[in-house]
Amino acid sequence: MPDKGQPDLSLFLNILKTLERIDAPYMIIGAFAGTVYGITRVTYDIDMIVDLREEHIEALAAAYSLPRYYADPEMMRSSIEMGVMFNIIDTSRGEKADLVPLTLGYRQAFLRRVRQTVEIPGAEPFDVWCARPDDVILGKLMAWAEGHSRKHEADIFEMLTFHYLGLAPSLSTEFDETYLEQQVVGLGADVLGLWQRIKAAARQEADQAE
Repeated sequence: MPDKGQPDLSLFLNILKTLERIDAPYMIIGAFAGTVYGITRVTYDIDMIVDLREEHIEALAAAYSLPRYYADPEMMRSSIEMGVMFNIIDTSRGEKADLVPLTLGYRQAFLRRVRQTVEIPGAEPFDVWCARPDDVILGKLMAWAEGHSRKHEADIFEMLTFHYLGLAPSLSTEFDETYLEQQVVGLGADVLGLWQRIKAAARQEADQAE
């Protein structure tokens, strides 16, 4: 019986390994990418950017064919053309994975993506293409601007605290605070104010823990 404390990521992991096998460019973003850099909350939301060519579409459709899976190549082509998300569905388990076509808004982060090792309970560690930690935080600040969700604030605080404490080597190696500061300025006064408050709180938390 699956552990209720851990999300079932079997479909997602399978798709990741397929993308690796067919050499399709991709990048993990969002909270799951943040787990590489210190986020500890359990997330069922796996966000993945893909840059698919025709051969990748055909390979995915072949790998995830009916009757068990649904991965319509025409749907993929149409979604890529419109720049909107599409799904690969495991019909036997009622699970789906969301893939987001690469658009202008993600292109800079995509060019900066890095290889990181993902460790998931019950699975062997494996390497993936992942957004850099500063781009993960930037994406969460942008998402916060849309809905002011507290989960994004908590995720950013945790990542920064881990960074200031030096608890996540992959975070400290890849984190470029100067780059992030430059990007945040362009997001408006509300986002800049939030960033400054979270950064100050994370520094205080780290100082008290040392």
